[in-house]
Amino acid sequence: MDDLDEIKKKKMEKMMSEMNKPPAPSVQFPNKPVVITDDTIDSAANQYPLLILDCWAEWCGPCRMLGPIIEELAREMTGKVVFGKLNVDENMKTANRHRISAIPTMLIFKNGKLVDKLVGAYPKASLSAKIQKYL
Repeated sequence: MDDLDEIKKKKMEKMMSEMNKPPAPSVQFPNKPVVITDDTIDSAANQYPLLILDCWAEWCGPCRMLGPIIEELAREMTGKVVFGKLNVDENMKTANRHRISAIPTMLIFKNGKLVDKLVGAYPKASLSAKIQKYL
């Protein structure tokens, strides 16, 4: 076997081992809610296969009650769902664009498209069940 054949053999072995490796995940799924703004909402909706966007405000009591539930679900559903938080007082453009007139409102984006809007504070079990139908 000459040098050229040896190089070809090594190259072929390397290519075969690369083909057998599992693909690296193309999307990172954070295990806590990510902060979304007017400037990042479109890219986030397109980046994540399923994005649940919690639209809230600091002064909103039901929003503060829902916050810990969103955090728990983000941990429990890591790898399947990404949760985002959008402060409507600081991001009026998005609130107006999606006609958010009551908070908390959760916008559900699947593959970059708005597929549902949930208004109100839901118990954890109810919210989880509503999200399951989009998985």
